[in-house]
Amino acid sequence: MKLLVVEDEEMLSKTLAKGLRMMGYAVDCAYDGEEALYLYGLNQYDLMILDLNLPKLDGMEVLRRIRSEDSSFRVLILSARNSLEDKVSGLDNGSNDYLTKPFEFKELEARIRSLLRRSFSTKDTVLRCGCLEMDTAARQVLCSGRAVELTRKEYSLLEYLFVHAGEMISAEELIEHGWDSEADLFSNSFRYHVHSLRKKLDAAGAQDYIVTQRGHGYRLRCPKEEQ
Repeated sequence: MKLLVVEDEEMLSKTLAKGLRMMGYAVDCAYDGEEALYLYGLNQYDLMILDLNLPKLDGMEVLRRIRSEDSSFRVLILSARNSLEDKVSGLDNGSNDYLTKPFEFKELEARIRSLLRRSFSTKDTVLRCGCLEMDTAARQVLCSGRAVELTRKEYSLLEYLFVHAGEMISAEELIEHGWDSEADLFSNSFRYHVHSLRKKLDAAGAQDYIVTQRGHGYRLRCPKEEQ
């Protein structure tokens, strides 16, 4: 999943980005309101973490402009503005959640997971496909009850395929949601990670769960599709 962190305090922004990348997310950073809108219009993000006290363009105005175009995009406000009026204003203007500073990173990560589950119309933290189970809270994958050891990037790719199970997803879409915008998309990194993920799933007993259709993309095939 790909996140946009909008925070003008550079040290906090880098700390957030580092922590989220360690959890397997792809992360871009914006340091003012204008840059946030520019990146939002340029890339496909699954969620935005938005500070309110931003230079050039206030975070609340960023939120209003996004909502004028898109009512479904997930926005989590992360702000030092902690009054009841600020929280009510943020939610009334269209934020999906509001977390005040200072905060615990584990709580932020839990709220992100919750919002992403809502984005993909599932309330369950455990996703299932045949013998595969993905625990999105523990960030663990099991095959017939046994753990499948995946890298963060492999997990991210499988998670995106899981929440779109049965759908054909293009390579471009997988890259867009799984890699930071600064990544070199002309390298063999994407193919390597898909190959490695498929090899690990096959070895664990989930053979041919990832289907490739040349010229169209990839999809997660659950055995029940063919029953």
